[in-house]
Amino acid sequence: MGDRLAEPAVATAPDLDSAKRRQILDGARRVFFERGFEAASMDAITRAAGVSKATVYAYFPSKEDLIVALVTIEKREQAERFALPSDDHRPLAEVLAELGTRTLLAMARPEAVQRLRLAVGVAARMPEIGRAFFEDGPQFSTRRLGDYFARLVAEGRLTAADPYRAARQFLDLCLADTSRAIIFGMDPTVTAEDAAAHARMATETFLRAYPAADPTAR
Repeated sequence: MGDRLAEPAVATAPDLDSAKRRQILDGARRVFFERGFEAASMDAITRAAGVSKATVYAYFPSKEDLIVALVTIEKREQAERFALPSDDHRPLAEVLAELGTRTLLAMARPEAVQRLRLAVGVAARMPEIGRAFFEDGPQFSTRRLGDYFARLVAEGRLTAADPYRAARQFLDLCLADTSRAIIFGMDPTVTAEDAAAHARMATETFLRAYPAADPTAR
């Protein structure tokens, strides 16, 4: 496969409707998340989807086609989950701590954990899959947060020569420990209280490195 994700092979027969396609993808997601890409089999996916093998192959001739289709869906869902702070005028420390808490809890959700482990597991064999998860997950979040930080710089609420580097560093402060736990197979369970405490510490560290241009704007 090339650098760009190819569209999965999809049958055009009228009796193969989109509901059936979603059913197959739901079954594939469960099997991939439970077993990983390498251990998953088309037989297991067929059983999980509750359809015939002929139907699965009519839509998706291989596991590779299935994973490409799932990545397309997961990319869109990842983008939708990252919500920036509203344009309010609360103290910046409060806004960032809330963002960090929300982002950390989202990353620790079981489906997010499974998604990251699947991407890491398949990336060596299919680098374009790992790249797609990265570009529409961490990289997308960094770009959106960088845009927000650029607005704060323009408003005098933040001092940052490179708002996008600052965004990456803030997210790293919030998420690095949890992402390492996930990658190494440890339990990444995070309570709301733990997330809030960690996000506050990350925010304090971040604002020491990137203070507000106008201290009263914090």
